[in-house]
Amino acid sequence: MKTIVITGASDGIGAEMARQLAKVHGAGVALVLAARNEALLNEVAGQCTAHGAQALAVKTDVSQEAQCRQLVAAAIGRFGQIDALINNAGMSAQALFEDVQAQDLAWYEELMRINLWGSVWCTHAALPYLKVRHGSIVAVSSLAGLIGVPGRTAYSATKFAMTGFFEALRAEMKGAGVSVTTAYPGVVATNIRHRGFNAAGAAAGASGLKEDDAMSVEECARLILEGMARRDREVVMTTKGKLGRWLKLIAPGRVEAMALAALKDEVKPH
Repeated sequence: MKTIVITGASDGIGAEMARQLAKVHGAGVALVLAARNEALLNEVAGQCTAHGAQALAVKTDVSQEAQCRQLVAAAIGRFGQIDALINNAGMSAQALFEDVQAQDLAWYEELMRINLWGSVWCTHAALPYLKVRHGSIVAVSSLAGLIGVPGRTAYSATKFAMTGFFEALRAEMKGAGVSVTTAYPGVVATNIRHRGFNAAGAAAGASGLKEDDAMSVEECARLILEGMARRDREVVMTTKGKLGRWLKLIAPGRVEAMALAALKDEVKPH
């Protein structure tokens, strides 16, 4: 039986990955599910056990180091091993930098604690156990971690930081037999952008991106899990994302124009 820890598992991509793992592996998998919303987390755990999987729900705020370490301790205490860690917990943000007041900049730091440090702390705590099992680490980044997106200065900063951290860790872990897969979703049909910070650090309440071609949660989760199973280095999910990554090297101005075009008119730079 494999034990897989998933952060941000109460809804969206994290919850869907848990459900898909339970459907595919049944009694062959133990899922340790972490998020702040305990009620939703328990609901997802119940959906997983209905497919025969074992599931442990651990209320966790990944912006707190102690809770990240307690999550790993709970996984080991219950199942004795960790075969994979999926760092999926994250928060979005949409604000033009010039619109953020000096007194509100603290949420930039909070976003970094959630998106980067939560992944770092969970990975550090789980790493000794992953090495024993020659396991897998997944970091759910974003295309905004490959290409700077206007209106996403804070969010892109956190995701670029994730990209750099896990790229370096991948090289460090090569000899230990631990795979590190970084996933780069584009726009996915979730509510993450609605709940993300606005310029004042409050919930945005709406998405600043055009979402007509948003990828389904089911497809995104499937692509991440397939990448983890293959122990891929990276999972870039869309043709536009793959094109933008390489176009950035030869025509960066074109990529900036593409990024601006993805914004709704009302949130474009003044």
